[in-house]
Amino acid sequence: MKKGSLYLIPNSIGSQALDVTTPVTLEVVQHINHFIVEEIKSARRFLRAIGYTKDFEEVEFIILNEHSKSDNLLEFLQPTLLGHDMGVISEAGVPCVADPGSVVVRQAHELGIRVVPLVGASSILLTIMASGLNGQSFSFNGYLPRERTERVKKIKQLEINAVKFGQTQLFMDAPYRNDQVLEDLLIHLSPKTMICIATDVTTQGERINTKSAEEWKSNVPKLHKRPVMFAIGA
Repeated sequence: MKKGSLYLIPNSIGSQALDVTTPVTLEVVQHINHFIVEEIKSARRFLRAIGYTKDFEEVEFIILNEHSKSDNLLEFLQPTLLGHDMGVISEAGVPCVADPGSVVVRQAHELGIRVVPLVGASSILLTIMASGLNGQSFSFNGYLPRERTERVKKIKQLEINAVKFGQTQLFMDAPYRNDQVLEDLLIHLSPKTMICIATDVTTQGERINTKSAEEWKSNVPKLHKRPVMFAIGA
């Protein structure tokens, strides 16, 4: 029996879903009846927003999040082994980047299942594109440590990497900690280190600006509870 394919379906990252969903994705999604998602309610909302017409009572949603056990991944992919295509939907942005989906994709490769990444919005790539910082060499570092001492230590190490290797360092944090993160950046980075702050990417309120730490100190933005991607560079 021919195996199904595993499609990686990008979600929106703040904008209207249709604004960032390609025609190819719209076409592919319509024939899929099995989805691996982080949260069923939000996945259904996204699918309806992009025009998915199937009755959800006839659609299977399999939850994959930080609480999922890694020993039942074969069960997650069972539909593909029976010849059905499946989709992986992230809560925001592209699947498997700052997202738990990579574990099931690795399992798919081990099983010889075709993995198909679909084009969509990534706050990481959009930030590096618009930052003016080095786009030839960059590193995404995920979330910073919650504890402030560890966070400051991490920030200093990222600055060392940015200067030593000429490599742009991207990172993020929970929206309610953004103001604290920015405060730490302005206190502990060299005045000449460049900081890009990308806020509300892909929305009407999008703001992406790059200034030195010294320049940011004269006009500190309020970032509380807004989605932000930070990037620093030499």
